[in-house]
Amino acid sequence: MLTVFGMIFAFFINRFNQKIEKEMKAFRVLFLSIVMMMASSAMAQTVYNSSGSSCGKIESDGTIRNSSGSSVGRFDSDGTIRNSSGSSIGKIDRDGTIRNSSGSSIGKIDSDGTVRNSSGSSVGKVESDGTVRNSSGSSIGKASGIPRERVAAYFFFFPFY
Repeated sequence: MLTVFGMIFAFFINRFNQKIEKEMKAFRVLFLSIVMMMASSAMAQTVYNSSGSSCGKIESDGTIRNSSGSSVGRFDSDGTIRNSSGSSIGKIDRDGTIRNSSGSSIGKIDSDGTVRNSSGSSVGKVESDGTVRNSSGSSIGKASGIPRERVAAYFFFFPFY
């Protein structure tokens, strides 16, 4: 009797394990699909001009590409901004101050996205959704998913497009 019970128990455990394995396989496929979608969207963020056309991309590693796909510069993780030759042309400080290659302040981005020139006058704004506006409030571009400081540097101080 115990052997028959053991065989029946083993049968149900085996079926249960097969069902779990099948569901885990489906979960793994779904999980990997989500990871791949997230990775591809994190690879590069498109920068759009005022007419909605792509004027370049900023890749997750900081590489800046023009609309033809050529590398035209780079944002380093320490805030340094480099041209296509790799030379430093500026820097973004942690407080949002944007500096030229000599280290002089040429502007700043406030916590609300307002972009100011070296005199403190507003020259535009980078809104939370990535919309970039000039001092008149007109949209001059959009760059979603990119840190505001980089967007401000790209549009107002180091026009790579």
